[in-house]
Amino acid sequence: MVKFTKTNPNMKVIVASLKEKSYTEDAAIWKDIAKRLEKPTRQSAEVNISDINRYTSPDEMILVPGKVLGNGSLDHKVKVAAMSFSKSAEEKIATAGGECMDILQVIEKNPKGSGIRIME
Repeated sequence: MVKFTKTNPNMKVIVASLKEKSYTEDAAIWKDIAKRLEKPTRQSAEVNISDINRYTSPDEMILVPGKVLGNGSLDHKVKVAAMSFSKSAEEKIATAGGECMDILQVIEKNPKGSGIRIME
């Protein structure tokens, strides 16, 4: 059986960075995120703004190992890190006073991975 690997060079860099940070900081969360990102694209996470609004509290840090979509509304401030965002999702997060971040930015700001909720 042939093993397929990711061909997106950006994804390879992110996964390698996550694994390295997991090893150096002894933080299992980064290894978990790396495994989720290595899944086939069809199995990648897609989270709507309505889900973020429903399952989070104000000023919480959310990490989505996939894409954030703009369906729904957001009524509180959250920081969201993801592989990608739809334009409407970025607008709704910014309008609510939140922040859209890249996964690599989160690794640098919070190397231990404490206080992060993973949503799929």
